[in-house]
Amino acid sequence: MNPSATVHLVDDDCAFLTATSRLLTVKGFSVSAFDSPTALLSRVSAETRGCLVTDLDMPDMTGLQLQALLRLRGVGMPVVFLTGHGDIPSSVQAMRCGAVDCLEKPAPTDQLTAAIIRALEKDAETYAARMRIQEHRRRLATLTEREREVFALVARGRMNKQIAAMLGIHERTVKLHRTAITTKLGVHAVAQLAVLASEAGLLEPETLCPTLTSRARTEGVPVRRPLRQTSFRHVADLVRSFS
Repeated sequence: MNPSATVHLVDDDCAFLTATSRLLTVKGFSVSAFDSPTALLSRVSAETRGCLVTDLDMPDMTGLQLQALLRLRGVGMPVVFLTGHGDIPSSVQAMRCGAVDCLEKPAPTDQLTAAIIRALEKDAETYAARMRIQEHRRRLATLTEREREVFALVARGRMNKQIAAMLGIHERTVKLHRTAITTKLGVHAVAQLAVLASEAGLLEPETLCPTLTSRARTEGVPVRRPLRQTSFRHVADLVRSFS
């Protein structure tokens, strides 16, 4: 179990809160218990790891309202909802809002722990993806302005001769820039370069290469729609097809 991943338990029923906190602790989870949504909100941030287990029906703020407020604050912890009333419409809404599960209180221990494990696994996947994106952006930041221009065109599938013509440089110079780019990024396949840029959210023309975009507009060269509008699953399929 990742020690930094905590189960944030929220319930206005103090007896239930204490009992559930003890149960989850015995099961090996790291638990932080809060008797109100306000108490939780004062302790979490966008960097908080773990998951949220919360009652759907609380007097000051519903579980759905708490989930929405956390999202507004950039806290993306997966949520497991608990309800003591078997409110089907609220349960359906909770699942539509991205809840990992919605269980009726008192939930069987095996169901509750299984839902929490799924939530923590989802948190781990999200965290790993965020770290990967940050690493991609760190590597992309090492590129020079010219290398970023070449990279923008390579990621869009342009050939060396085309890139040379668009940038007004020699084709051999383009090859040298491509070598520098692949060395700095640690990526060689064109499809993988496109995935890296797409994952990092840096294929918007203005973001990735403002100089190139400006030149394209001035010279009447069409700027393609950013690759980030293509689903990551589709791009990943492209990578596998090139492998």
